Amino acid sequence: MKQGSLFENSQRNTPLASRVRPQTLDQFVGQAHLLGPGKILRELIENDQVSSMIFWGPPGVGKTTLAEIIARQTQATFLSFSAVDSSISKIKKIMHQAEADREIGEQTIVFVDEIHRFNKAQQDAFLPYVERGSIILIGATTENPSFEVNSALLSRCKVFVLKALATADIDQLLRNALTNPAGFSGRVTIGDAELRAIAEFANGDARMALNTLEMAVLNGDKQGDQVTVTQADLKQLITQKFVLYDKTGEEHYNIISALHKSMRNSDPDAAIYWLTRMLSGGEDPLYVARRLVRFASEDIGLADTNALNVAINVFQACQFLGMPECNVHLVEAVTYLSLAPKSNAIYKASQAAQKDVQQTRDEPVPLQLRNAPTKLMKDLGYGADYQYAHESAAKLTTMQTLPEALRGHVYYEPTEQGREGRFKARLAEIKRWQQQHRD
Repeated sequence: MKQGSLFENSQRNTPLASRVRPQTLDQFVGQAHLLGPGKILRELIENDQVSSMIFWGPPGVGKTTLAEIIARQTQATFLSFSAVDSSISKIKKIMHQAEADREIGEQTIVFVDEIHRFNKAQQDAFLPYVERGSIILIGATTENPSFEVNSALLSRCKVFVLKALATADIDQLLRNALTNPAGFSGRVTIGDAELRAIAEFANGDARMALNTLEMAVLNGDKQGDQVTVTQADLKQLITQKFVLYDKTGEEHYNIISALHKSMRNSDPDAAIYWLTRMLSGGEDPLYVARRLVRFASEDIGLADTNALNVAINVFQACQFLGMPECNVHLVEAVTYLSLAPKSNAIYKASQAAQKDVQQTRDEPVPLQLRNAPTKLMKDLGYGADYQYAHESAAKLTTMQTLPEALRGHVYYEPTEQGREGRFKARLAEIKRWQQQHRD
């Protein structure tokens, strides 16, 4: 019998990732926290106790593969939906058929890939059938289901969080593909270093790793049915890593939070790393710069009165230059802000005042603080008993400037961090003078 070529049309037209897709749990690689011995998802699948669920995780971690394994394990009818071509009428038609099949003892698993792309009406169309048990719904999403899946549907599904694959897991997948009869069946020679390079480049995404390996094989040195892949063959394939980042999704908020908290924790190295992740993912540098301006007052305030100047200057530099040149200015800013002394006294003062504004009546401005440009206003007492601070040697007065109902309320409580110690001493000095002169 003639041995098939590695590059036959049937092989070439089907992506490697599809040809070597695991068929059983034992072939599945990764997600040990869910599928390891005795773990909850493995127990549910092996005991045929699967209920509606949502797989949430980054691309290429096995969400679709798991759904297919579940359908195969339970011998259920497996249906897939796409947000692009799934009208409400089409969904309802297929749901009616699934309900009819249930009545004769046949189970239907409905797999909804990228369920976050389905609108509310499309998601609602599944709800009554999930409630009645007509179908088992398995949704897959790269976005946080708390925000992207209707609450009624989400409450009826168990959410399983899938993690990005470790480099060792991807290395194992690549080696499996090299020996798998549906893959390269032992006809490709590639070194450990090259496999490791592909695995690291894939950044936790099995599909990307397998696609990269396939491209490397196509570009390798062919000798009959044998192919040798060298570092030189990989050079053009793994020069630019794809950075997992979504400027409008959860990862955007996760990483800006990590940047903010790293600076607050005075860790410049972590701050620089998270900043670089954002910029490499295509984030608008002005968005980052605006967050730094906020941070300078919220977390540093008067502990370093130059922090806000640095943040504003960097914001303007980003406006002038744009990316990629302004990245160095942003690194300078996050480093400065990370190392600056920290105080949230200004932020707390703002919050405390906001609470009083929201929870108390709108107190009238004390008469002594009001201007009196007309005779009537003067007759009504506007401006009476006003004390002009510049007429005092100390440039201070004992005049009450808060509404009477809020007398004694304190909003700004300075710390002794950095330069704020000077403001704390000055405030104490003012209060001592006022107390003495009131007495």
